[in-house]
Amino acid sequence: MVVLHMNSFEKHEIAHLSPSSCNLFVGSPAMFVLQKCLKRNFGVGPAAHRGTSVESGIAHGLMNPSASITECSDLALDQFRKLTALAGDHRTPKEAAAVPEMVQVGLRELRPYGPPTSLQGAVSYEVEGLGVPLIGYYDFEWESHGVLTDLKTSFALPGAIKTNHARQVSLYKAARGDNLSARVTYVTPKKSATYQLENSREHLDALCRVALTIQKFLSTSEDPLELASMVTPDIDGSFYFNDPMARAAAYEVWGV
Repeated sequence: MVVLHMNSFEKHEIAHLSPSSCNLFVGSPAMFVLQKCLKRNFGVGPAAHRGTSVESGIAHGLMNPSASITECSDLALDQFRKLTALAGDHRTPKEAAAVPEMVQVGLRELRPYGPPTSLQGAVSYEVEGLGVPLIGYYDFEWESHGVLTDLKTSFALPGAIKTNHARQVSLYKAARGDNLSARVTYVTPKKSATYQLENSREHLDALCRVALTIQKFLSTSEDPLELASMVTPDIDGSFYFNDPMARAAAYEVWGV
């Protein structure tokens, strides 16, 4: 039975699953099919580049305690400008303006932990009955403190860990050890908060169920277009289809 599932992943050239791909399947099965089965890749928007750039600035400041806020912010903003140089997105100026503020707020939140012992650490987790591993990359770990956190940037500060982020961090905790305190740090231009993951096992179980559902879905057909015929994209209601190229692909595949 496992061999069949392994072949279903192999037929679609999927070597692994991750929390992000599982969350993508939950949020938009149609986009999952487009990206993972039909291999249509689309550029990410300025919000994603903002998150990447802010993380780089914060990482620089954490690993170099003497680095000034200005130095860290400038590094992040330079990276953001390079990533969005050819984008031409009307949202870019707003995102750019938030980058230095988010770096400052994030460093104020995380510098008390001291320099991390690892950045962008890779984890892998085997799920019983799943033909491929679950892999992920956590942002910051302080091994001496037994603390690991993932950084999320946003314009609104959540009051608790979001469900999709909880599934993500539960994988890190399972892979790194149950004694680890797994957390999520949210940073806005004005405020920040770090929340400790609760009910980690329940969130991990949910992630595994999603992965097994993906496996079952993929095993129904080796033909990506047949899989596409089983789902329908939400063009207007889903942010996954904000990109004009994604909307064009949806029209090509589904005629919507």
